[in-house]
Order: sequence, then C-alpha cells, then structure tokens
Amino acid sequence: MPIVLGVDSSTQSTKVEVRDADTGAVVGRGRAPHPSTTPPKSEQDPHAWWDALHRAAADAGVHDVDAVAVAGQQHGMVVLDAAHEVVRPAKLWNDTESAADAGWLIKQLGSAAAWADACGSVPVAAFTITKLSWLHRSEPDAWARLARVCLPHDWLTYRLSHEFVTDRGDASGTGYYNAREDRYREDLLAIVDPHIDWPARLPSVLGPLDRAGTTTEFGRAAVVAPGTGDNMAAALGVGLGVGDVVVSIGTSGTVFAVSETPTADGSGAVAGFADATGRFLPLVCTLNATKVTEAIARLLGVDLAALDELALAAPPGSGGTVLVPYFDGERVPDRPHATGTIAGLRSDVSREALARAAFEGVVCGLLDGLDALRATGVDAAGRLLLVGGGGRSRAFRRILADLSGRPVVVPEAAELVATGACVQAAAVLGHAAPAEIAAAWGLGTGMEIEPVAGDRDDVRARYSEAAHG
Repeated sequence: MPIVLGVDSSTQSTKVEVRDADTGAVVGRGRAPHPSTTPPKSEQDPHAWWDALHRAAADAGVHDVDAVAVAGQQHGMVVLDAAHEVVRPAKLWNDTESAADAGWLIKQLGSAAAWADACGSVPVAAFTITKLSWLHRSEPDAWARLARVCLPHDWLTYRLSHEFVTDRGDASGTGYYNAREDRYREDLLAIVDPHIDWPARLPSVLGPLDRAGTTTEFGRAAVVAPGTGDNMAAALGVGLGVGDVVVSIGTSGTVFAVSETPTADGSGAVAGFADATGRFLPLVCTLNATKVTEAIARLLGVDLAALDELALAAPPGSGGTVLVPYFDGERVPDRPHATGTIAGLRSDVSREALARAAFEGVVCGLLDGLDALRATGVDAAGRLLLVGGGGRSRAFRRILADLSGRPVVVPEAAELVATGACVQAAAVLGHAAPAEIAAAWGLGTGMEIEPVAGDRDDVRARYSEAAHG
C-alpha cells in the first residue's frame, strides 16, 4: 500500500502523520517540541525544525514512505548565504519587532490600498517583507550575506529535496507575491533594497500538484510535494469548499474561507492569500487565542478543563465583564504594542465571569474577522468549522456557536495541518485531486454544536465598545 507522510512544522512543535494513501487510515503519528519563543522578539534556529522533524518521524515509526509534504508556519523569514547556510535565527510570524517597518513600507507605496492591490494584503509586522526591512536596517552584516530568502516550509522542503521551491499559498503571505497574477512583485522588495537582484534570491513557485523532487530521509526514495502554509494545509485537511468557513483557535486565531476570486482589502484586516489548490484563501489572523485562556487559567489557579467548567457556569455576557484579548499586541486590528484589558468589573465579579469573559473575548475578536471576510464579498454561508486546540474546549465550542448563531462542526481529525499535508502528498503521488481524497478519507466530518438563542448582539456590542470604542 502507498504510504504518505504529512508534516506540520508549527510555532511550538513539529507534528507528523502517516496515512495509507488509498484509504486514509492513520498508520502513525509523532510529535517533537520546538524551542519556546516570547514576542515581541520571536525567533528560532531552523535547524531545530529539522531535528524536530526527525524526532517526530521516529516517534511515529516512519520508514519507507512514498511521498511527503511539509506544511509550515506562515510568514517566517529564513535567510541563507551563498552556501545555503542559515545566516541568523528565523524571525517567526508572531515576532513584532518589525512593526515600524510595516508602517514605513505602506508610506513608501503611498497607501494601504495600493499594497492591497499590489499583493492582496497590507503589510503588518507578521509578513516576511516587513522582517526583511527590519533586517536591512538593523543587521547590515547579516544583510550583506543574504543570498536566498525563504519561508519555514520552503527551507524544510529544500532540506528534503535539495530544490529551492515554494507554493503559491505560502508565497502569498510574504507581502511580495501577487496571488491574483501568480507572480512575485520584485518592485515591492526593491523598496527594501533596490540594489539586490531579487529574482535570483527567491524560490521557484510550484503548482499545486507539482513535485519538488525526491528524498531518502525516510527510507526508500519518496516524492516531495510542494508543501504549503499551515492554514492552506488545514483547508485541505477538512475538504474546505467555497462558502465554508474555518475558525482556527490555537496559540493564534484565524478565520478563513476558500474563494474562487481574489480579495484586496485596503483596511488590512483580510489578507488576500492563495490556497493550495489554485484558488484563494482570504484570511483574518489574530495573535491572541488559547494563550489568553491559558493565562486566565493560570491566574485563577485551575487547569484548562476546570476553566471550561467555570466559563460554562457563568451566564452569556459574563455579567457585563468584558475581556479584550490583546495580550501580546494584535495583528487584526493592527495594534502591535497593545495589551489586554478587562472592562465592566463590579464588586460582585466572580471567577466564573472572568473565565467566560476570556473565551467570549477571543471568540468576539474572531467573529469580527468573519464580518471582515463578508465585507470583502467572500461567500461565508456554508459550514462553520472549528479547528485547532480550541476545538477540544467545550467552552469555545458552545460560545462560538451561540455568538455566531450558527451550527459549529468540530472535525474528527486530530491534527488537521498534518492531515492536509498528507492529502497533498497523496494528490501529488497521483491518487486523485485533493478534494476527492478528502471526501474519500471522510475528512471534515465531526460533532455538530447547535446554537442556543440569547443576547449575542448585546455581548458583541459590549465587546466592540471595549475593544474599539
């Protein structure tokens, strides 16, 4: 039977999944941690990802796979020298040291709307181009050694295949790739440094079913798929179709949908990404999600299961208590130096109310993102899927359903990014189109939580006043 390996190289760890390409049956899973990071400076040595990949593969009992695909954390900046050696630690998506560079870049092109038109997105501190600008002004010695620049998944794919390639999905999150036109915008990179031959420093962009090469890292020669970004892989892992919306609640939060047409949001809220199938993946990202509930659990001296129980014991609206979850700055809205706030406190405030306010604050921020998607014309009338660590939380499931007023589907797949990478690997191996594979494997199905009628408009209005008023 043909075996495929899907890799999820995230901020916190590498997770792998091994599946039978014909049936989708899980053959093995493994995991290995990455070094911890703390914004505003969030950096990791890429070699730690390579080591974690091998440890996770060993944990899963991987040997003799037929194809492998890598999905990686988006936006991170990996800089290589002429010998393809890593110049400095990679700056990750949640590093906000380049916030000033984002503002500077917008001014150089004239407006946020001009950037949205040029590459589908408005620069924020997360994007690769702002990190390149930061490197140019902050570390001239490292900048002088720059011969290649790539993303985390690109670097891992290079280590496997020895080919310097990427895919349009992950490339669309750099701030210098136009997904609508399927081309790099070297003129945008020239704003950072006009003296560099940028085309020679960028990876080639593969199509969704192109092969990057082969690898013998896991036994016999295996096909290496183009790979993609983590959100793009998650879309593959649930068989996301046009109209469906994913709310992903992990360390960060994302809201995204598959679209047949590109978006260009001059407000900067919606990033105009591509997906891993040739379509588009408009996305809104927040920096603060489960890190908020974990912090409140720590303050209350309880574990996460007990925090769920406390939150569900409080009434909707938390008795007027509102938590704005901008704990480590925020990406949407673009407030890199913000901190969290709690409003509406009274002398009768309870532990239950504070617990629920944490969940409601995270969910309200993500529902603001869903509103932003709709405002760009994205079809969001299909399924609403909850993925990530938040999908295991009874409180997140219930509060998302109630505040959205929509049924919420929690897919059964445990590691959707790694699962999506398996789907891509199977597709590149030649078994079927990604959507057909996802359907055959039964992906995207799971428990469904029906909403309960309540004062959802009042809850969101109080949150909006505290966060934006």
